[in-house]
Amino acid sequence: MGLSKQACRSRVAGVGSVRTESRTVAVRAGANGTSRTKKLTDPAIQLVNGRVTEGPDLSVEVNGLTLPNPFVIGSGPPGTNYQVMKKAFDEGWGAVICKTLSLDSSKVVNVTPRYAKLLDSSGEVFGWENFELISDRPFETMLAELKRLKEEYPDRILIASIMEEYNRDAWDEIIERCEEVGVDAFEINFSCPHGLPERRMGMAMGQDCDILGEVCGWISAKATKPVWGKMTPNITDITKPALVAAQQGCEGIAAINTLRSVMGINLDTLRPEPCVEGYSTPGGYSYRAVKPIALEKVMSISRMLKAEGFRAKGVSLSGIGGVERGA
Repeated sequence: MGLSKQACRSRVAGVGSVRTESRTVAVRAGANGTSRTKKLTDPAIQLVNGRVTEGPDLSVEVNGLTLPNPFVIGSGPPGTNYQVMKKAFDEGWGAVICKTLSLDSSKVVNVTPRYAKLLDSSGEVFGWENFELISDRPFETMLAELKRLKEEYPDRILIASIMEEYNRDAWDEIIERCEEVGVDAFEINFSCPHGLPERRMGMAMGQDCDILGEVCGWISAKATKPVWGKMTPNITDITKPALVAAQQGCEGIAAINTLRSVMGINLDTLRPEPCVEGYSTPGGYSYRAVKPIALEKVMSISRMLKAEGFRAKGVSLSGIGGVERGA
């Protein structure tokens, strides 16, 4: 899975630097807000509009999109609003995927606390769980901010993550309105493990290959921009929905989203963590602990796409999960 051929995306961490000397940098965890500081001995890479100014060219072309480098901010808190997405472009990320949008944000009610962490034996954060939902900001507000970003950064790649119910009209509308403000591509969230399953959204849709196939057909018929289907790892065989998405016209496959999990039990209250007024629910597990699982899922999809002839047809595959650096 070479970086020269695929966009490699991180939900959790990334380095942004414009200096050329050896330096100490903070590795920021995009999905949870923590940071760790490490001493790096290699020279920092000078970036201008995401492109390196000397050394190997890191630019990649994926489904007709030219990225200055293959590192992309994954959908989540780092794509919540204009300010954080602007910062990602300013720091040199190859592309930005906004936090997942839906037409009706009123159905999204986030609670607090909604994060929990797992520490290793040295006290370092090893894994994160969250049950944060998709964007709870008004759709019109997000559209205006996406439009502003494309006006200010016309040469940078901005991708809309979208999720809807089993309703063709809703999918048609959200695609049309996102394209009107200039987004460059779509990532379809078939994978959030706690994303409104009672409405057959997110993982609940991505686990049903019949519904997923029908919805991918609607999307492919409507969209004029590249479409990536984002797969859930919470399924027996991830290659089955990935194959259906490719067969129904998705130009790319993305994997993985978070793993369904319960972080732990509070031994004083005997309640699962995180806990909101005595109640909890399984959430999504991320950060470095999931990287080996993500690599296996991506490997399985890659082999399937090659065997079924989709790699030769240009269907892309991008990897998500536990990515901290380019090595």
